[in-house]
Amino acid sequence: MIFTLGINHHSAPLAIRERVAFNAEKLHQALADLTRSQQVKEVAILSTCNRTELYCSAESPEVVIDWLAGYHQVERGEIAPYLYLHDQPEAIRHAFRVASGLDSMVVGEPQILGQMKDAVRVAEESGTLGTQLHKLFQRSFSVAKEVRSTTAIGANIVSMAAAGVHLAERIFESIAGQRILFIGAGEMIELCAAHFCAHQPKQVTIANRTLERGRLLSERFSGTAIRLDDLGEHLAQHDIIVSCTASPLPIIGLGMVERAVKARRHRPMFMVDLAVPRDIEEEVGELDDVFLYTVDDLAQVVESGQESRQAAVIDAENIIALRVQDFTAWLQSRDTVPVIRSLRDSAERMRRHEIEHAMKLLAKGEPADKVLEHLSQRLTNKFLHAPTQTLNLAEGDERTELQTAAARLFHLHSGE
Repeated sequence: MIFTLGINHHSAPLAIRERVAFNAEKLHQALADLTRSQQVKEVAILSTCNRTELYCSAESPEVVIDWLAGYHQVERGEIAPYLYLHDQPEAIRHAFRVASGLDSMVVGEPQILGQMKDAVRVAEESGTLGTQLHKLFQRSFSVAKEVRSTTAIGANIVSMAAAGVHLAERIFESIAGQRILFIGAGEMIELCAAHFCAHQPKQVTIANRTLERGRLLSERFSGTAIRLDDLGEHLAQHDIIVSCTASPLPIIGLGMVERAVKARRHRPMFMVDLAVPRDIEEEVGELDDVFLYTVDDLAQVVESGQESRQAAVIDAENIIALRVQDFTAWLQSRDTVPVIRSLRDSAERMRRHEIEHAMKLLAKGEPADKVLEHLSQRLTNKFLHAPTQTLNLAEGDERTELQTAAARLFHLHSGE
């Protein structure tokens, strides 16, 4: 049975997610440890800043839950309320949605697909990826490609964070070459960081009143953390500033920005103020070389993208629903493999036995035509003995069902 056990930004806060995150350098070891007991046949672990998910082929998810708690040295009761468990076919649908970016904090973002491919690569290297999960992930990648090529899932802007990226791209040729400063460490800043960091910026800094909280967020995006009190010293070093705090008064004043612009020798500075009340004094927007946008500015960009993105999400969900049906049918066909293999093995034993018998007759000088006739009769009798006996002994509804099955299996028609 395939199932998915996980925790993500929908189900748990950052403080819980970070307790069950996997270090990339220790992932091989973790996979080996989980499969050592042989109760888990196949497994791949996807661990990002927003999610930790274990894709498994195993008899019982309870074993995996206990292992996850034990591996991270947390009480099962502490993480259990935040865990989700998907069985077939929901586990299949979930994998397809994750690969397609529909389950991401940033809907439609492409980064998760690369992270999933990395998780598969590590599982393959560790020898924990078998036939079922290998097929599941290959189908997931195929579905993601189909969603992106046939819908507009990644083309429209439906969040403040995405709108911020869109506007920044009007100022800078590429976000990849810019230094970004995020002020605050709440959910909105986390969302903005996910959007901007998907473009691989040159540098990421988190400024927060509580340095430890800022450091926890910065580590997820390979950045650094500074104290909010040190903002004036660092402002000039950054090209893009995104702020969202709960401060009742502005924390970035006109004088601070004027000094930063001067130190930057008038290189442009892009600023987004998502706070209500504002974090950045309104007069800052009047400075040359400063491009300041507020919540209202971004809301206009978002509004234009909502309708078209919603239609794209519906299209993507329809594609995924069809592909889940296809994959479920493939899994069900796998259930007959042992029976087919056993049937072929039995027939092969009969064939070999009769060939040996026929060869002995030929060695004794028996005519070849008689030996062939004898061989064919014996093979036919042996092949049909078990099904014929079962049909003769069956009664009532069982006989009717077996007769129908025999007609289908052997392509029989009435009157034959």
